[in-house]
Amino acid sequence: MKRIVHLVVNGDQVEVAVEPSTLLLDLLRDSLGLTGARRGCETSYCGACTVLVDGQAAHSCSILAVLVGERKITTIEGLAQGSKLDPLQESFIEHNGFQCGYCTPGMILAGKALLLENPNPTEADIRRAIDGNLCRCTGYVKIINAIIDGAKKYAERDAYPG
Repeated sequence: MKRIVHLVVNGDQVEVAVEPSTLLLDLLRDSLGLTGARRGCETSYCGACTVLVDGQAAHSCSILAVLVGERKITTIEGLAQGSKLDPLQESFIEHNGFQCGYCTPGMILAGKALLLENPNPTEADIRRAIDGNLCRCTGYVKIINAIIDGAKKYAERDAYPG
């Protein structure tokens, strides 16, 4: 029997009927067409499915959609303002913080969650924040540099990531 779930996804009120066993990842991808959260390991290990739930990084492959009712969900699609990229997205491009791009949405959102909590993180803080996200292409140095630069961009623009 389907249940109605009310969410705020990327700033929009959404009402979706889902089976009780539907994962948040499947709701986002299949019901809402938001494909930035990727299906990777399906065990909450790789972080390709990372989204923000009330500003906290969460692996959407391990969360039942019915458990996030009335919560604020942000996907990679929700960061840009129209055609203007979020400063962290800009930094990932400028620092080549991606290669194949599969992990990039999750990495950006893990970085965003960190910067929401700590606008001036150390490299160690960043390493801890992205620890639940795997990248097989870049070796993490460019990703860490992109997050450091993203924090600087927020500060320069007086536009912290909230």
